[in-house]
Amino acid sequence: MRYSIEGGTLPAVIIQLEAGESLISEAGGRTWSRGSITAETKAEGGLGKSLGRLFMGESLFMSRYTAQGQAEIAFSSSFPGRIVTRVLQPGESIVCQKSSFLCATYGVELAVHFQKKLGAGFFGGEGFIMQRITGPGMVFMEVDGYCQEYDLAPGEQLVCDTGVLAIMDATCQMDIQMVRGAKNIFFGGEGLFDTVVTGPGKVYLQTMTIGKLAKQLIPFIPNKS
Repeated sequence: MRYSIEGGTLPAVIIQLEAGESLISEAGGRTWSRGSITAETKAEGGLGKSLGRLFMGESLFMSRYTAQGQAEIAFSSSFPGRIVTRVLQPGESIVCQKSSFLCATYGVELAVHFQKKLGAGFFGGEGFIMQRITGPGMVFMEVDGYCQEYDLAPGEQLVCDTGVLAIMDATCQMDIQMVRGAKNIFFGGEGLFDTVVTGPGKVYLQTMTIGKLAKQLIPFIPNKS
């Protein structure tokens, strides 16, 4: 399987398939295709995993695309940013925000991931329910805005604004901490809580989320009431 990521800040991953190769995505995730490809929509992984996807705000069903010969298929990002590629070994997992998953080779498993600490889920910006992606296989994910990567050593911590964490290795731990000091709370302008990620593992941060963009645009939307 060969692929290229095109389009700059509005990227699409274009994948060249050989006969028999398959990809999965959220239902209807394909942007375009060329050549003979069959599409099958089904509840991958059984009822339990399908309901888990529903809890994450994703489609109950997934699409499987299988090439009947040499073919091309593309999946595009839904927001300006970057497409991240990871090759996962058998049993290796990553945890990401609900909207990150774009597509993956058939055999990759998607499941719901609950934050172990309620505070991290309610106040961490990423939500109590995240997405767990497990190999083996190749997975493509979208990150909003600029993507910064860090490899955290065991016990090393990274502190960031809520909503900035996009993807992390399952070996990492996520928690939240309250901003210290009355002046920082009332006048710091960065919110009441920070997200804290503890290694070991790889972390992907994003600079502009859809929610952050919407917040910036609200003052400019005319009030018709």
